[in-house]
Amino acid sequence: MTDWLNIAGKTVIVTGASSGIGEAIVEELLELGVKVANFDLADNGKKAENLLFQKVDVTSRRQVETAVGAVVGRFGTVDALINNAGINIPRLLIDPKDPHGQYELDDDTFEKITLINQKGLYLVSQAVGRILVAKKKGVIINMASEAGLEGSEGQSAYAATKAAVYSYTRSWAKELGKYGVRVVGIAPGIMEATGLRTLAYEEALGYTRGKTVDEIRAGYASTSTTPIGRSGKLKEVADLAAYYISDRSSYITGITTNIAGGKTRG
Repeated sequence: MTDWLNIAGKTVIVTGASSGIGEAIVEELLELGVKVANFDLADNGKKAENLLFQKVDVTSRRQVETAVGAVVGRFGTVDALINNAGINIPRLLIDPKDPHGQYELDDDTFEKITLINQKGLYLVSQAVGRILVAKKKGVIINMASEAGLEGSEGQSAYAATKAAVYSYTRSWAKELGKYGVRVVGIAPGIMEATGLRTLAYEEALGYTRGKTVDEIRAGYASTSTTPIGRSGKLKEVADLAAYYISDRSSYITGITTNIAGGKTRG
């Protein structure tokens, strides 16, 4: 792959990179000659000379700071962070059919979603941000979602955490810009299938929306609300991430880019 972005040799940490979008980003960055660290609880077994896997619970400050230190020890520095780790557990605020039941939002579920999607984002950004501020150069890329702006039936806790990602992105861009550090967001729309669409997830989402699993799956395939007329490819998200890592995007900060084929509610 031609490195027209000139990012070969850079060091990038990607959280939640053992599957889905994160895995696609890692594959592309390695092809472009980037040194990559994958922070995840699960090791997907991928091996490469310039790939470092670190088993990390992103909600643990100790684990995050130890892992960031290991990256610096292996590669010498960090140039960019992609905050991709996240979790989505569909739940209703109130379930009149089954109050306090399996699919009604409870404290444990709320706290799990919030801890990973918000606290994890903050902890890794702070640990890496200290390095970027000291060198007066670098970028933090936060993975958001269109649900963060529009809300999502049956996924209110998840959507709320993604709304927070938009705000962190804008606020941190204002705080860190004076030190030469950019902060941007990426908000994917409907993407091609990955292993993250488990039966348990589809059953939960179907229940919260009064649909069967088959109807939920049919919704993935529908592109009637997407002007481009197809689902997005994981590589297209990876392409955008690679661009944001590069100096070709050096005057872009504080925004979140919707990569959804033009899909909107209007």
